[in-house]
Amino acid sequence: MAPDPNSASGSGTRDEATVKVPAKDQKKKDEKKDEDLSEEDLALKQQLELYVERVQDTDPGLQKAALESMRQFIALQIFSTPVDSFLLLTVLINSITGWAQEIRTSTSSMTSVPKPLKFLRPHYGTLKAYYEIMGESDLKKYLADILSVLALTMSAEGERESLKFRLLGSEGDIGSWGHEYVRNLAGEISQEYAKRQTEEAPIDDLMELVQQIVAFHMKHNAEPEAVDLLMEVEDLDLLVEHVDSTNFKRTCLYLTSAARYLPGPDDILVLDIAYMIYLKFDEYPNALQIALFLDNLQYVKQIFTSCDDLLMKKQFCYIIARHGIEFELDDDMVVEDEDRYALQDIINNSKLSEGYLTLARDIEVMEPKSPEDIYKAHLLDGRASAGASVDSARQNLAATFVNAFVNAGFGQDKLMTVPADASSGGASGNWLFKNKEHGKASAAASLGMILLWDVDSGLAQIDKYFHSSDSHVIAGALLGVGIVNCNINNDCDPALALLGDYVNKEDPSIRIGAIMGLGISYAGSQNDQIRFKLTAILNDAKAPLDVIAFTAISLGLIYVGSCNEEVAQAIIFALMDRSESELGEPLTRLLPLGLGLLYLGKQESVEATAEVSKTFNEKIRKYCDMTLLSCAYAGTGNVLKVQNLLGHCAQHLEKGETHQGPAVLGIAMVAMAEELGLEMAIRSLEHLLQYGEQNIRRAIPLALGLLCISNPKVNVMDTLSRLSHDTDSEVAMAAVISLGLIGAGTNNARIAGMLRNLSSYYYKDANLLFCVRIAQGLVHLGKGLLTLNPFHSDRFLLSPVALAGITTLLFACLDMKAIILGKYHYVLYFVVLAMQPRMLLTVDENLKPLSVPVRVGQAVDVVGQAGRPKTITGFQTHSTPVLLAAGDRAELATEKYIPLSPILEGFVILKENPDYKEDN
Repeated sequence: MAPDPNSASGSGTRDEATVKVPAKDQKKKDEKKDEDLSEEDLALKQQLELYVERVQDTDPGLQKAALESMRQFIALQIFSTPVDSFLLLTVLINSITGWAQEIRTSTSSMTSVPKPLKFLRPHYGTLKAYYEIMGESDLKKYLADILSVLALTMSAEGERESLKFRLLGSEGDIGSWGHEYVRNLAGEISQEYAKRQTEEAPIDDLMELVQQIVAFHMKHNAEPEAVDLLMEVEDLDLLVEHVDSTNFKRTCLYLTSAARYLPGPDDILVLDIAYMIYLKFDEYPNALQIALFLDNLQYVKQIFTSCDDLLMKKQFCYIIARHGIEFELDDDMVVEDEDRYALQDIINNSKLSEGYLTLARDIEVMEPKSPEDIYKAHLLDGRASAGASVDSARQNLAATFVNAFVNAGFGQDKLMTVPADASSGGASGNWLFKNKEHGKASAAASLGMILLWDVDSGLAQIDKYFHSSDSHVIAGALLGVGIVNCNINNDCDPALALLGDYVNKEDPSIRIGAIMGLGISYAGSQNDQIRFKLTAILNDAKAPLDVIAFTAISLGLIYVGSCNEEVAQAIIFALMDRSESELGEPLTRLLPLGLGLLYLGKQESVEATAEVSKTFNEKIRKYCDMTLLSCAYAGTGNVLKVQNLLGHCAQHLEKGETHQGPAVLGIAMVAMAEELGLEMAIRSLEHLLQYGEQNIRRAIPLALGLLCISNPKVNVMDTLSRLSHDTDSEVAMAAVISLGLIGAGTNNARIAGMLRNLSSYYYKDANLLFCVRIAQGLVHLGKGLLTLNPFHSDRFLLSPVALAGITTLLFACLDMKAIILGKYHYVLYFVVLAMQPRMLLTVDENLKPLSVPVRVGQAVDVVGQAGRPKTITGFQTHSTPVLLAAGDRAELATEKYIPLSPILEGFVILKENPDYKEDN
């Protein structure tokens, strides 16, 4: 008679042969452990040990006896006939499959180590050893599956046994072993993939497994894990076939967020995949955001041609207009001529002034404000208010800027646009001549700022200054024309027609007015006609240095981010032609900036030009290097470049060195791309303040101003407030201007109070008081309706023209005394390039304003969260149009309308929801 496989004697003899007898105390411990187990667990443990014993038994007689017993059992239970040898194998497989079932049910969701895995831990090595000596069979594959799961908790670090046995096992459903198993497998695949890549080994078996894992993850709302695995194995294209209508939004949200932290060219690849997925599901507005981020106009064209909905195309035009790039529609994109003209009109921003004034009327701030309304001198003690009443040219100039900033775009004010027959007897002329010489240029140009975006009315009102005999007034009028046309494209090209002839006049101030006007009105347009005019000036040996400096800046603005070689060469030659004495001039430093703007955000494209800059005179070489690096990586968040720039700032140099200023600004320009980098940059700059040289300390407030522009963070506000009382007046001036920048357009009461106190503190220092006034004007920019933040669309897109304008102003502020406080104060007007209404204006299908309730609250990051989490917190419900502060997000509070843009900012078209039913 065959020995009973369940009897103690049979198994005892085998144990003695193969397993060392444990010490007595170990036995006691095991017995105590067994006593702690419940009856159910004990039964499970014994059952599993029996399975193990049967499967890995080496005694053929005992194995046969076990099979016989099972055969008898199955024959009795299921079959009524004797069982052949094939069934013996089936029985054995069933024994393993039963065990597999035990493990499966316990691993589907793992919060602690499952009991079967715990009870099988001592037998893992034995099973592995037995697997090695088994003959090839289905049974061996089943055992491999089991070992693959056991390896989840028992495999040694770095062995990747779970993956090894999975590849050797049967190719069953991978998900049946649970999420934890699949996750672990994905981790081992990425390690194995990296190893095989270095060894150049084949990876086909791994990729089959990746297919299964990705399909499993996508089905179970684990899109980030699927994306991560595909990034590890460099096969993101697989994602497109696995996404469906339920998960593509979450997938793309994760892709676009991850792209910020990836090195090139991976980031571009990831965004390309997101773009393809959005197109696949006809999510055109989201695809357009990505196309603009990639600066890929072919993609933008593809979106226009793929979409048939005219109303949707109008929404695209609003998004493109807000981004501020030049884009020409053709017959393929919009077939009907009439529709095409209407859409081109939106892209040309011709509706911007109208929308802005609609917002102003709704919020009831149309009443013009005077500089005194902003200074609020009556709130201060006696001495400061007495000083404020003195009518000095410097204070009048400050008032001119404050008046321009506060009433920007409103078309009326109390200084420049007062009708001539008013009691003051032609106040506009009066105010203009309260300014001295070059002050008149800024005063005349301020009219352009007040009439911002309103081209027809603006040109008509500025026209009178062209007939003046004073060259400064004409220069200001020319600049004013440029400002009025800023961010507005017009088929008639009025700015070019008016300014083109003045570019080559004798008087340098008139030339600068015309050149700067062209730069501001055609920023980002890459207009070749203007290029021919301006490059001729750069090549002119007789042209004064200031004319050449402003020409370089204007060319940089017009060709911002275009990497245009002709312009780059012209600026390089102009730099090489400068004499030794000219290279020491502060204005010369605007030439490298003009060069840098050509490569704004274009990363590696700058390398050839950077090599050429190494041949420059040593006086300007390093300055040029830092400027090119800062501009090329602006808005990319590239950590390595930030480290590089920090390295330059850490050096302690002699007094004459100027290149650390651009390096400090560069840190802010690069790190402003995303919140995490921004916070880290603020901390790094705090450290530089402690041990940096004086020229670094002078640039730090400006860098902080850029990092938090129009976003007054309390910690930065406090730092700048501290620096505004610094013993070094240059540091104090930079801090004061930066207080204006971080509060720009916010009407922030705390900053306004700080600046009022500073105006009292510095009432005897004309230069610092001037800076305080400018900052006060910036805080109340557009009476609190405007922002200078170059980021828009939920901080996803960066407008190159806006960043170029702010950067130009900040570089000029690196030498405040020579430029802003000298005779080039009109550089402050470059800030107009970044000015945009911080509004949400909803319009109906005929593009007429439509008031609907919206919830406005702090934006919440929902990347990688399952389900449909809330995207805003702490919201209030308002009726549109509404103002959006930094970090705010809006969502519709009604289901009556469907917004055509996924991001509610700027102009948003609403169409009626056909499924909406009014509640009675």
